[in-house]
Amino acid sequence: GKALGFLVGALVLGTAFPFLIKGTSWANDSDSVIQLTSGITVMGGLLLLGLVPNGPYRVASTSLQFNAGPRLFKNYNFKKAAFGYFGHMWELYAFWAFTPIAIQWFAIETGSDISVFLWTGIVIAFGGLSCALGGIIAHSLGSKKVALTALIISGVFCFISPVLFLLPQYLFLASWCLWGIAVTADSPQFSNLVASSVAPQLKGTALTIVNCLGYAITIISIQLLGLLQNSIPINFLYIPLGLGPLLGVYHLIKKKTK
Repeated sequence: GKALGFLVGALVLGTAFPFLIKGTSWANDSDSVIQLTSGITVMGGLLLLGLVPNGPYRVASTSLQFNAGPRLFKNYNFKKAAFGYFGHMWELYAFWAFTPIAIQWFAIETGSDISVFLWTGIVIAFGGLSCALGGIIAHSLGSKKVALTALIISGVFCFISPVLFLLPQYLFLASWCLWGIAVTADSPQFSNLVASSVAPQLKGTALTIVNCLGYAITIISIQLLGLLQNSIPINFLYIPLGLGPLLGVYHLIKKKTK
C-alpha cells in the first residue's frame, strides 16, 4: 500500500502537470503544453528503461489462462476490492475532467479573478500528495481503512457540492482542494487490496482486469456529465458522481453471506 501510494501519487502529479504548465508562463498555448509534457514523458520512459529493473518478487504466469477473469470474481475479497475501485473510478476522472468547468463557472458567477488552469493543476496535484500520505498511513492502519475513509469523504463532497459554490472564493478553492485530496487517496489502496486478494501468479491479471474495467467506467461518467451540463445548472452537475462512492462504500462494508 505504501509503495503503490507513491506510485499512483506520481501518476496523479503527472496528470496535474499539463494544467500547472498552462497556468504559468512556461507555455502560453496548447501546442507548447503538448510538446513540453511529451518531451518529459519520453525522458521519463528512457530513465525507466535504463535505470529501473524488474522487482525481485515478480512471479510470472506459467501459461495463458482465459478463465482467470471469471474465476477471480468468485473470490470474495477480490470482488469486494474491485467493486470498491469501480465506485472510486466512477467519480475520479469525471471530477478531474469537470474541475476546470466548476472553477470557471464559479469565477464567472462571482466575478472572481481565478486562474482556471493553475487552480485545476493545484487541485489535482494535492491528490498526488494524498496518495503518498495515504500509503504511509495505510502502512500502519491498513489499506481498507484508508480507502473507506477517503471514499466516504469524497462521496460527501459529491452530495454537498452545490453548497460549495455558495462559499467565498478562498473557501470554495480550499474545499475543492480537499475534495481533490480525498478523491485520489483511496486509489492505490484499492489496487493493494486487489493485489493482496489473489495468488501471486494472478496479481498482474487481477490488476489488469480491474484497471481496464475501471477506466471503461470513467468513459461513462464523463460522458454522462457532458450530457447533463447542457440541461442542469453547473452547481448541481457533480451530485451524480456520488453514486460511485455509495456503491464502493456498500461493497467495502458489506458482510459476506453464506
